[in-house]
Order: sequence, then structure tokens, then C-alpha cells
Amino acid sequence: MGSLQLQDFVAGLVGGIASVVAGHPLDTVKTRLQAGQGYGNTLKCVLTVYRNESLTGFFKGMSFPLASIGVYSSVVFGVFSNTQRFLSQLRHGDPDAAPSLGDMTLASLVAGVISVGIGTPVELVKIRLQMQTQPYTKANAKLNSTAPGSPVYRGPIHCLRIILQKEGIPGMYRGNVAMLLRDVPGYCAYFVPYAVFCDWITPHGSIAPNPFAIWVAGGVAGAVSWAVCTPMDVVKSRLQADGVYSNQYKGTIDCMLQSYQNEGLKVFFRGLLVNTIRGFPSSAAMFLGYELSLKAMKRYQSETNP
Repeated sequence: MGSLQLQDFVAGLVGGIASVVAGHPLDTVKTRLQAGQGYGNTLKCVLTVYRNESLTGFFKGMSFPLASIGVYSSVVFGVFSNTQRFLSQLRHGDPDAAPSLGDMTLASLVAGVISVGIGTPVELVKIRLQMQTQPYTKANAKLNSTAPGSPVYRGPIHCLRIILQKEGIPGMYRGNVAMLLRDVPGYCAYFVPYAVFCDWITPHGSIAPNPFAIWVAGGVAGAVSWAVCTPMDVVKSRLQADGVYSNQYKGTIDCMLQSYQNEGLKVFFRGLLVNTIRGFPSSAAMFLGYELSLKAMKRYQSETNP
């Protein structure tokens, strides 16, 4: 998996955009379940959002991730592939040598750490907009700006500006520790299962996996990764949703303790079902977009530079 350095980043961009389109509606449901109140189970949440906000409610906050998660995924996939290539060069003297399981795990860890720097502000804006259940109008904004769900932000740019004005640069990285604890193991449970499962279902003798194998392996990897990530994803979502209507949590540990004391251990698995269901199509689209665009770029390169 991988080619020239620039190609990995471009392919990651394509995959990231594909994953947002495929996964955002269920991502909205997941955020409401984890950080909202009164939604109950997954089905009730879906029906409540549709009844109160129509179909557009599922796509709240998508414009910013569509523009930014492409860049985010570009960095993640680029860093992962190039770290893997560097380790192969270091161990075998050949950057294109098949990486070991240990090399894939180490490359996943590096990608997880790097991703937090870019991903935290993106996730923050997305969650703030997803938790805003009423449309923004001047009348609504003045009516009751402290009631949960009341309109505070006109859109992603306005949201960024308000966060910077009220909370400064540290506010943009609210929930970064929880995100680090989510993404480092999460990417290990993402890239490694993908590579293993893709290799397992690819017919013996094939040079590369076919699109169906990529789609299935990517979907399985996404479901596995989100199952691993969900407990810290709950904490991250609560921390990032906090601060709009109230300031309930002092930090990651405080959020974990308050959540456990108020709702028990089950709170950390809130949204698990929707996470794993959403993880399949979103991740399948991600890897399919990545691999197919990478293959197209390699083919173009070979045709123009025989």
C-alpha cells in the first residue's frame, strides 16, 4: 500500500472526502447520543432528529469536515505510508519491502499522534455544530442562547471565530488528550486489521486486492477501530460539546469520573452500535477512494514516464 510520497497524500485526500460523504449522517446520530440528552437509543435518536430537523439535520456541520477532513486524512495516510516506507528502508534496505506487523503498528502510532494536531479543531467545530439542534436566526440567537441546542453559531467559520474569541487557542484544542487516547490505539485497530484482512481475502496469486476486497477489508477495519475507540470517543465528544451552554468538565479525568458517577460504566459504550455501523461504509469509502486513486496515479505515471 503506497507509492511516491506525494501520491499517498493526494490519495488520502480523495479517501477522506469519500468517507465524510458516506459517514456523516450517522456521525451526527453518534454525537447526539454521546453528548446530547433525551435521545435514548439509536433508532429513537434517528427518528427524533428527522422529526424535529428533517433530513438536513443529519448533515449539520458537514461542510467543514468535507473541506478539512480531506486534508486531515491526507496527512494521516501520508504519514502512515511514509513512516512504513521509512521503516522498511531502515530494516530491509528497500522502502517497498513488505512491512512487518510491528512496522505497521509503529506507523499507525505515529499517524495517530500526528492526527491529533490537525483533527482536534476539526472535530470540535463539527461537534459544536452537530449539537446545535435549532436553526440559527437573529431572533433565535437572542431568544435563549444558554438553553441546550439553542443556536449559537451561523456556520463553521463563525464557530471558529467565536471559539477563538471566547476560549483562545487552547479552546481550539479542547478534548485533545481524549482524542490522543482515542486515536493512537484507534489507528492501530484501523490500519493493521485492514492490511491483515485485505491480504486474507485477496485470492492467492493476485498482485493487488480487487475493489471488492478493499471495500470489505476497509469496512471491517472501520468497524473494529470504532469498537475500540468508542469509550474515549464518548469522553472526547462530551468535552468538546461542553463550554457552549455550560462548563461542566474540568478535563479528561474529570469528564470520565463525572460520566461514570452519573451514568455508570455503560455511558462509555454509548453510541457503540451506531459507531460500528457507521464505521463500515465510512471506512470502506475511505480505503476504496485511497487505493483506487493511488492506483490511477501510478498507472498515469507509468504511462507518461515509461
